[in-house]
Amino acid sequence: MPNLNNILHGFGIPLSALISVIFGMMVLSFPLGTYTVFNSNIGDDIDYNFPLEQFDIFVAGLNLGIPFEFEIGDMFIVFWSIFLILFVVTFLGPKNNFLKSVNHLLSKEQTGSDSNYLVNIIKWFSIIVLISGIINIIQESFGISTLPPTYENDLTLFLAITISPITEELGFRVMLIGIPLFLIFAHKSSIKFFFSALWHPHNNLHIMENKRVISIIVVVGLFFGLAHIISGEPWSEGKFAQAAISGIIIGWVYYRYGLISAILIHWATNYFIYSYIFFISDFNQISIQNALSHSMIGTLEIILVVTGIISLGMVILNYFNQKNQKELSM
Repeated sequence: MPNLNNILHGFGIPLSALISVIFGMMVLSFPLGTYTVFNSNIGDDIDYNFPLEQFDIFVAGLNLGIPFEFEIGDMFIVFWSIFLILFVVTFLGPKNNFLKSVNHLLSKEQTGSDSNYLVNIIKWFSIIVLISGIINIIQESFGISTLPPTYENDLTLFLAITISPITEELGFRVMLIGIPLFLIFAHKSSIKFFFSALWHPHNNLHIMENKRVISIIVVVGLFFGLAHIISGEPWSEGKFAQAAISGIIIGWVYYRYGLISAILIHWATNYFIYSYIFFISDFNQISIQNALSHSMIGTLEIILVVTGIISLGMVILNYFNQKNQKELSM
């Protein structure tokens, strides 16, 4: 049998390069997003000063409109700043900073997939892109389309894309996974412990078996997919499978690695990708649909798919490696 550690090391060399490229593109997405909102013409007859009278959120499958007056630019900066802070936090830890963890991928030293939040986020995000792409190819071969809801204005669409990673993670992962896990597995009761358990269930709840956890994650993931096609502004039916698989993966990441990882994976699927799409649309004066087929977006997709293939391979190999080590220690 081949040495799994040597195989993992072989995967680590190209993976470290790909993760570094994606990291650089993520950093660049922050100024691209601000350009899109404050300097581009994607809003046509409205701009960042345009007032909105309702804050729309998608929570636990419900579209809620909260009466609240704000300007597009102000709300964007609030959420943009939150993501920037979370991004810096994930760069620094929890155990090693991003650069040190990437360097470990080049060596034979195995530090664990949770040594740095950001490395872990990029790996699982790329796996979601890979699986979503496979699902899309299969569905298109059967004539099943995956079309987004229609928005009257691209600027308000980009704002909705920016906001949803936080509102949906609180509404689906925290409310429908975190709270049930706390009610089932909590070994003590206090306000501090309650919020700690919701922030990082795996590290704070004494869970000895994962069957019930996985069952909850799968059910919520399926509901997450269903909610995307039955909500007030639904996707086409093809979105169910993609959203359900993404919901299951993000649900597992939330349980295992915490809310901060779940939010930033969702941020990557929304803000990160679409900041490039909207920038390309404005810069080249083309439609969003044409921007989706631009060569730069195609290159980004290839990078993410290759990263996803390697990351998924490493997840599988790590599983068998840990299983072998347990059997040898028995």
